[in-house]
Amino acid sequence: MTKSLATQIRLDLPEELRADVRLLGSLLGRALVEYGGQGLLDDVENLRRSVIAARKGELPGDRVAELVAGWPLERAELVARAFSVYFHLTNLAEEHHRVRTLRQRDVAGGAPQRASFAEAVAELEEAAEAVAGLEFRPVLTAHPTEARRRAVVTSITRVGDLLHAYDASGAHSERADLRRRMREEIDLLWRTAQRRQQQMDPLDEVRVALAAFDETIFRVIPRIYRSLDTVLKGEEEYDGGATRPPLAPAYVRFGSWIGGDRDGNPHVTAQVTRQAFKIQSQHVLIALENAATRIGRQLTVHQDTTPPSPELRNALGAARTAHPELLGEIAARSPGEPHRQYLLYAAERIRSTRVRNADLGYGGPEELLDDLVLLQDSLASAGAARQAYGELQHLVWQVETFGFHLAELEIRQHSAVHEKALAEVRAGGALSAQTEEVLDTLRVVAWAQKRFGEQACSRYIISFSRSAADIAAVYELADSLGPEAPVLDVVPLFETGEDLERAVEVLREAIELPPVRRRLAQTGRRLEVMLGYSDSAKILGPASATLLLYDTQEALARWAEANDITLTLFHGRGGSLGRGGGPAGRAILAQAPGSVAGRFKVTEQGEVIFARYGHPEIARRHVEQVTHAVLLASTPRVERTAREAAARFRPLADRLSEAAHRAFRGLVEADGFAEWFSRVSPLAEIGELRIGSRPSRRTGASTLDDLRAIPWVFAWTQTRVNLPAWYGLGSGLAAVADDPDLREAYEGWPLFAAMIDNAEMSLAKTDRDIAERYLALGDRPDLSAAVMAEYDRTLELVLSVTGHTRLLENRRVLSRAVELRNPYVDALSHLQLRALEALRSGDVPEEDRARVQNLLLLSVNGVAAGLQNTG
Repeated sequence: MTKSLATQIRLDLPEELRADVRLLGSLLGRALVEYGGQGLLDDVENLRRSVIAARKGELPGDRVAELVAGWPLERAELVARAFSVYFHLTNLAEEHHRVRTLRQRDVAGGAPQRASFAEAVAELEEAAEAVAGLEFRPVLTAHPTEARRRAVVTSITRVGDLLHAYDASGAHSERADLRRRMREEIDLLWRTAQRRQQQMDPLDEVRVALAAFDETIFRVIPRIYRSLDTVLKGEEEYDGGATRPPLAPAYVRFGSWIGGDRDGNPHVTAQVTRQAFKIQSQHVLIALENAATRIGRQLTVHQDTTPPSPELRNALGAARTAHPELLGEIAARSPGEPHRQYLLYAAERIRSTRVRNADLGYGGPEELLDDLVLLQDSLASAGAARQAYGELQHLVWQVETFGFHLAELEIRQHSAVHEKALAEVRAGGALSAQTEEVLDTLRVVAWAQKRFGEQACSRYIISFSRSAADIAAVYELADSLGPEAPVLDVVPLFETGEDLERAVEVLREAIELPPVRRRLAQTGRRLEVMLGYSDSAKILGPASATLLLYDTQEALARWAEANDITLTLFHGRGGSLGRGGGPAGRAILAQAPGSVAGRFKVTEQGEVIFARYGHPEIARRHVEQVTHAVLLASTPRVERTAREAAARFRPLADRLSEAAHRAFRGLVEADGFAEWFSRVSPLAEIGELRIGSRPSRRTGASTLDDLRAIPWVFAWTQTRVNLPAWYGLGSGLAAVADDPDLREAYEGWPLFAAMIDNAEMSLAKTDRDIAERYLALGDRPDLSAAVMAEYDRTLELVLSVTGHTRLLENRRVLSRAVELRNPYVDALSHLQLRALEALRSGDVPEEDRARVQNLLLLSVNGVAAGLQNTG
């Protein structure tokens, strides 16, 4: 990027955001001086100025490398930590500005905000009918892509809270105190270890993810429903408030793999799964109890103004008979307030459910819902509709969404494990420990269903499903337990190219299996299939995987319609672009016609959980954008457009896919590629970050096939190559460069546009000069040349197809964020290269090895924060 263009982008920075970054940066600078003296800040500033000069072409990159190499290891570690903390604060400032912008746009009377509930409802012919069948199922996973420690995340959150208060305050003394507290928190963040000292276990992962539930998800979900309900009821509801039963259903259902996904993770056992259920239940019951208590204490309507219905009087009478002391205490605190009494009684019953007091506790969430609806009906019949459908409705929505289990815990295991277990069970002899573990897991599922209901856990996902026999195996293993057998919905996961191509054939055979036929009859012919984006992209390359996944979706949708099956496609997408990530709304609108049909289920992995659900306003906006896209993608107009575009441009896409696949496989199948990849990236060291309980390889073999997709993408991201998101696309585009339909395919086919735009985003985060330094570590000039030639080819042709003169030309906010970050990421890359070069050379003195490794891992954390991507 030219000097003038980079300057223009910096000048384009909104003044409020510029002020926030300047404030947080200055407070960090003071923390550095207090900790390490002016010399530490001077070294950080020297490196900052040097990498900016190198980007402008005013300083050779070798001079930056010499500067970094000249510092003692201890100083290099401190500089790496400083840049890492700076990125955390910059990310915070950008999030804060995004929230500020969302609030500024949310003004009454204006045109509907883009990708909003209002925009979707305005476009739908039968909005209420479409919304009635709406389903959004985000599934939280423990995939190890969140590089930040929980302590670091919590510290950043506190700084964010103070920044929000500082922004809102006008009093000089109050702002001065807030600055003091921010300085204190930033000093604490600087002094907090940036990486974990101990390996996470699966229950640690459960608790980390549940922090998002406690802090954001539980409270924001009813706000989301309320926003949709307001739009459905019409503009007058903004002033009139909630005076009618809601039109918006509780359409979000969370799922979780955390504590249930045991594919290649020996640390996830049946007992871990059992504990995960208990932890989830504790969190949601505490949240429900607190909400019921809060609303109950506020519900001070008196029986003279709001008489209870006969049904509520009878319910209170029955409660007094069963629990006279408890009802006496509640009545003494709330005389003449029967509605308040009954809701506080419900809160006490929720508490008793949590502590396992069967005499008072609820048998299930349905009983609690009955009590809440009873209260609503009584209030409404007494003329207090605002009380019935206001905060009390929020509690109803929370119970409907979360139940007593919070999120459906899904089980996942590899098909090969089931095959071996079934062979042992059929043989009738002694069972291996692995087979006993499979059966124990099924017993835990049955236990969870008895305690929390089938909705708490019925989905059992089979990794690398290859045939209907894989599905039958799980049902037979469950049946072997006899009366202990759980109710299962077995979900095949298709990941490889061959398996995706055979998906319809597998399902055609599966629905003839007796247990599947029985389950279809019980569920109203509902069926779920999971598609793996990560492994398919790692095996086929990003372009070929994208097109094959689309073909599979289209074929499955046609098959489901022909067989009168309500199909839900479960999208196993990662957070990074190399694993199917990217803007969620655009991805949904690019799905094959008929494959959405009002239902969308997707994994929310690692750092994505807190990026999308860590702040209430951002969580609300994310769910709104997804909802908007699901509703529109299910309309005849959007489906027709996608169908016609796919038919017209499919021959072009097939030629592109063939050439892209050939190029990708040519690289990864090259002799010595796996060893070269290990040398040019911090692949071997990433495991030392201790960011998850799951090993980076399924079986421990050192082959590329055995390597999981997350470390594959994570390592390439660190090298600034970002290869998994674009490699092969350039060759594919070159094969169709002369096709007159190429530009029209980009402009008229949402899938093709999403594929090109995602590659453009990834290329924008790639840095050619830094990448060449990493690739040189492998001493394979042929492989390095192949990678850089494909990069140049892809860059040129992506710009040609989009008509842009530079990357992200039409995406000002993202372009600004990337451009402003890049020099600072360069600084960390140079620090990482210093450590990586030393470790790869084998010349590190033993007494320095630990420090060099620490420098490497600090820089890995920092680059992940700077690029806002891990795996």
